[in-house]
Amino acid sequence: MAYGIKLRVWGDYACFTRPEMKVERVSYDVMTPSAARGILEALHWKPAIRWVIDRIHVKKPIRFESIRRNEVESLASRKKKFINVSEERQLRSSLVLRDVEYIIEGHFEMTDRKGEEDHPEKHYNIFLRRARKGQCFHQPYFGTREFPVHFELVEDEIEVKETVHPGIVDLGYMLLDQTFILNSKGEVKEVIPHFFRAQMVDGIIEVPQLREVTG
Repeated sequence: MAYGIKLRVWGDYACFTRPEMKVERVSYDVMTPSAARGILEALHWKPAIRWVIDRIHVKKPIRFESIRRNEVESLASRKKKFINVSEERQLRSSLVLRDVEYIIEGHFEMTDRKGEEDHPEKHYNIFLRRARKGQCFHQPYFGTREFPVHFELVEDEIEVKETVHPGIVDLGYMLLDQTFILNSKGEVKEVIPHFFRAQMVDGIIEVPQLREVTG
């Protein structure tokens, strides 16, 4: 039995920030696999499973819009639990995506942290039940928290029809995922990004496995 899922996601705005842009936020043309994984994890995640993105269907034309937003200079952390918004507020421009819709195809793998009660059927059915009811552990978002995700489970075969993105589109190098290196205290010591050369063929991006990129 296969444990693949298909989830339709859509929203008014999205910003999948390119890491090379240091000051102003500039979005990738489409949702990144790591962002897609984050959406699935918002619906159901346990240490026993790891979500893997297989492909992303881009259902709407790629449209950019420039907006200006207030942001704070620093992030909250264990060492800095309080942020003085009035002192750290900064007005920044962002180039974001407008009116987006995708279908995420993915599956999960069992990890070495699974227990005796962790069976693939159990986690598969939990995800299906939550997706059908519109339930999530926290609100999924498109890149930043102010851009919420609407979602619904796709239970039928994806209809093959004329795409808004015919042919082959080279999207350049895109963030696939990140590896977090921890220190002896369990704190993040280093973050290693992994990239892949993304191509959209007739509106579909085939996502490589992380092990194919890292060797």
